[in-house]
Amino acid sequence: MAARSKIIIWSSVIAAIALATAFAIHKSWHRITLEGVLIRQDSDPDKQSPVAGAQITATSASAKSTALSDTSGFFTLSLPESFRRRKSVTLRVRLNGYQPVDLTESVGKLYVIHMQPNAIPKPPEPTRQPAAVISNVRIRYSVKTTTEANVGSEVKTLQVRNTGNVPCNGQDPCSPDGKWRAAEGSVQLDAGTGDEFRNARVTCIAGPCPFTQVEKESLSEDERMLNVAVLDWSDTATFLMEAEVVRPMVSDLVRESYPVIFGPTVSFSLPGTAEGPSIEADVNGEAIVFPLGPDLLLSWAKCTMAVRKDLNKVYQCELKPGYRFK
Repeated sequence: MAARSKIIIWSSVIAAIALATAFAIHKSWHRITLEGVLIRQDSDPDKQSPVAGAQITATSASAKSTALSDTSGFFTLSLPESFRRRKSVTLRVRLNGYQPVDLTESVGKLYVIHMQPNAIPKPPEPTRQPAAVISNVRIRYSVKTTTEANVGSEVKTLQVRNTGNVPCNGQDPCSPDGKWRAAEGSVQLDAGTGDEFRNARVTCIAGPCPFTQVEKESLSEDERMLNVAVLDWSDTATFLMEAEVVRPMVSDLVRESYPVIFGPTVSFSLPGTAEGPSIEADVNGEAIVFPLGPDLLLSWAKCTMAVRKDLNKVYQCELKPGYRFK
């Protein structure tokens, strides 16, 4: 009787655990995801740039979820299934420099939220100085590039001595068909410190070449060493090893590109490998180079930079008061 009671108790415990697990899985499965994007408010679609780093909060009754927009302005919120039953959600968006946004939307759509920048204070009127003109804007940067200088070639012969028509009798090495006794030969070529081989080739140049084969022709991982192994199952044969020797050289390649200018904003992107970016521009007709540096400081514009998932960098620079593009 006692054993039967224990079985009943343990069965009840296992059933309770299974029920709790199923409930937890049910809760995790029964969630909905809201997706949206934040963009800068502007009547010109070309100027509706993404807004990154904003805090988005979704609320409905006692439920709440919070997220931050990424560099493309995208955000995602995971919410309980109860949000769907209420059919609406209240979204609050906050970011310094932009006006707060509070809106109630239906559940089950893509949310495109326009953020209105705070008004920029006008410069003092008494000065009455004409705006400095920024023109002929170019972007300069450098990338590492590898070039090769041909520094010579390596040539070496390898003679494999053997006597033809000798049965192998199962004593390696043998011909590929196992009939004839063969001889092996090997050699290693060294390109030298800092140098590498290119276009390596092995050729039988003397003897019964049709009864030979190259068994191995490989370069080391750093391409400095060339290893060759050959097989000869007839009379003595001679092989020729040849390869070009090059010296890799890393240098900085300077590149130039042109940005896109909409209104007071200049936008451009650079590859993730770009180094030393700078902006070249004519200020009131005088050509000046403005290194961006890690702090993105410019005397005539306020710049921001975002790194995309592909590691490319996107820059946006907005003119300060007292300057205009031409």
